[in-house]
Amino acid sequence: MTAYGQFCPVALGAEIFAERWTPLILRELLFGPRSFSDLHRGVPRISRNLLTQRLESLRSSGIIEQVETDREHRHHYRLTLAGRQLSPVIDALGTWGYNWACKDLEDENLDPDFLMWALRRMVRVEALPEERVVVAFRFRRHADRYYWLVLKRPEVDLCIKDPGYEVSLEVDGTVAAFAHICLGHMGLLQAMRDGDVDVRGAPHYRNALPSWLGVTRFATLARNATVSH
Repeated sequence: MTAYGQFCPVALGAEIFAERWTPLILRELLFGPRSFSDLHRGVPRISRNLLTQRLESLRSSGIIEQVETDREHRHHYRLTLAGRQLSPVIDALGTWGYNWACKDLEDENLDPDFLMWALRRMVRVEALPEERVVVAFRFRRHADRYYWLVLKRPEVDLCIKDPGYEVSLEVDGTVAAFAHICLGHMGLLQAMRDGDVDVRGAPHYRNALPSWLGVTRFATLARNATVSH
């Protein structure tokens, strides 16, 4: 780093924060402690080797720490105080991206693995019924990939292999349509009317599905920022 950079807080912070993939890793950790596998599912396009390097770099910088979670000596990563203080930066970056970079979403540019991981996180657990509900997802441009959301309060599980439970709903649609639903650009009912999403199953589950699917928190942050200005 240059002599200027050594005395400039912005340059020092950017050297750590602006490294590729780091903001996405921190975004995942802002939701709470995560295992290595959880982080890789939340940032699916990063290689496992590079994720290992980024985590070690963040640990060395005092942004995250590794903690043992159980008697089997499994480890999770969590943010330190320094890491948690980056939350406003992540929120600002996400709000800017929501406002200016999420307009033209096309199937060929979207990753269904990441979409489903995001969708899992946005499920409104408090709206779920008492019984277990299994929703099977298939995307039209990705016919070789199947996903199952297992909804059982207070847990939401995402499976890429058949969990063996009876399927309550079958959902078929485009990745782009669900991206817009997750972003709050449109509701599930509108996507169904437009023919971009098809939902099959028991009517009471089919009618309830829109109330189970939440939207990204950045939609609220962007809306609040607009109101405040």
